[in-house]
Amino acid sequence: MKNAKIAIAAIVFSTLSFGATAADLVNSAPEGQQKVGVISATGGHDLTSLETQLNAKANAAGAKSFRITSTTGQDVMHGTAVIYQ
Repeated sequence: MKNAKIAIAAIVFSTLSFGATAADLVNSAPEGQQKVGVISATGGHDLTSLETQLNAKANAAGAKSFRITSTTGQDVMHGTAVIYQ
């Protein structure tokens, strides 16, 4: 029983720490952060799925935030975003 409580606590804490490192979607260049690159994603079927893909790429690049700069498409979306640290 004690091992189960420890395992649950570990899952909760790992989830909280992952959320703390997620990149934030911003509408303009964040104050105190520098542009470090541009990312792109293709394959989403709506704006929400495209935003999710861009967020995952921003997180993988270690970005603190990202700003979507373009989106195109109807059935298959394509988008680009600037990432900041």
